Amino acid sequence: MSAGTRPRVLVVGIGNPDWGDDGFGPAVASRLRGRVPPAVRIFEPGGDILALIEEWDGFDAVFVVDAAAPVSRPGGIHRLDLAAGELPVGFARGSHAFGIAETVELARTLDRLPRHLVAYLVEGERFDIGAPLSPMVAEAVDEAVQRIVVRHDFSRDLADLLLDDYKLALRHLDKHPVAAPLTEAEASGR
Repeated sequence: MSAGTRPRVLVVGIGNPDWGDDGFGPAVASRLRGRVPPAVRIFEPGGDILALIEEWDGFDAVFVVDAAAPVSRPGGIHRLDLAAGELPVGFARGSHAFGIAETVELARTLDRLPRHLVAYLVEGERFDIGAPLSPMVAEAVDEAVQRIVVRHDFSRDLADLLLDDYKLALRHLDKHPVAAPLTEAEASGR
């Protein structure tokens, strides 16, 4: 990506990794790093969710990853189109004082909502200070990463990046040939 090129997609991992399942968003963001093309920016806002309104300005699409209170089963992942309407009541209250629901509605009121805004919310089980992710939510991290990468066609871009890396490695090997492998006789000392 050139110095003046801005990423077109923003993935936001919301939450605090020191509060049990609230660390889901940062865990997904961490796993996505290196698995998405340069046109995708990974961002963790820390405690200031309201700052997202400024942060997502100019992006073509924004994906928000966060934990929510359990509605049906811990570890369940829900994909919600936030640009189309309000967060359903069961997901409207998170663990943040001013959460994603309030931020989205304020941005909608100010006409600063991204055109494409999708949330991936996992139903959490425990939100205790110092606790790790619960087993069900920890399992959901890889599933959320796969859903984001595959559903939003980052996999094609990633495949292109891997192919470029493969071609680069082949060019390197052409410039720096490796010695031919030993024959069986040479290896055995005959």
